[in-house]
Amino acid sequence: MSTPTYALRDSATMLRRNLRHVIRYPSMTVLLIGMPILFLLLFVYVFGGTLGAGLGGAGSAGIAGGRAEYVNYVVPAIILMTVSTTVQGTMISVAMDMTEGIIARFRTMAIARVSVLTGHVVGSLIQALLSSTVVIGVALLIGFRPAASVGDWFATAGFLALMAFALIWLSVALGLASKTVEGASNVGMPLIFLPFLGSGFVPTDSMPAGLRWFAEYQPFTPIIETLRALVMDKPIGNNAAIAVGWCVVIALGGYLWSKKLFNREP
Repeated sequence: MSTPTYALRDSATMLRRNLRHVIRYPSMTVLLIGMPILFLLLFVYVFGGTLGAGLGGAGSAGIAGGRAEYVNYVVPAIILMTVSTTVQGTMISVAMDMTEGIIARFRTMAIARVSVLTGHVVGSLIQALLSSTVVIGVALLIGFRPAASVGDWFATAGFLALMAFALIWLSVALGLASKTVEGASNVGMPLIFLPFLGSGFVPTDSMPAGLRWFAEYQPFTPIIETLRALVMDKPIGNNAAIAVGWCVVIALGGYLWSKKLFNREP
């Protein structure tokens, strides 16, 4: 059996291991999906009327006033937040492997080294896409009305996968760099809160000058604007190119950092 075949077989084994962890500890999955759903409900039903009025929306889809406009505006940010919370679980899982001694055991076994991280990455990617699907389903139930065509939905799925892939590699690196599981659970919090400092919940032109500059140039704003343009069938402009560029940089940086940390001697 060739080396690539061994690596593929071992990666499939590690993927099964990580998916079984998800099944055996469903409370973590529920927590990671539940937080974005709670934020969605909070912003739509508590703040949506006022914030939506600021967008100039009119009532439709059975939701009164600006709330109907706002739910369409905020869902892309919630999707991004869903991916960010999912990769939080990846950081914790990687940190647990590193601190509980299982990685040291794997190093002594005849398995492809690459398979250990590959199992985490592919498992987290599957979980992120499934979690995003659940959140989109909840959004549809409360009035989200996308205008995307079939082609737009395929493009959205591909872009989501790229975005999740980038954030997962970054989370793997952060998990490897963390000294404790508790540290890993906190180090990724900026990924959850950065959408608040972008165009996720309000337009950037409503912000003070300094904050507006940061919001417009941080990576999550073009990512959110690309998602928003795809699902609402609006012009993307140069946001897609900038967003893809950020995703490639984050994925490559996370991969190289992860490889360096994982290959270092314990």
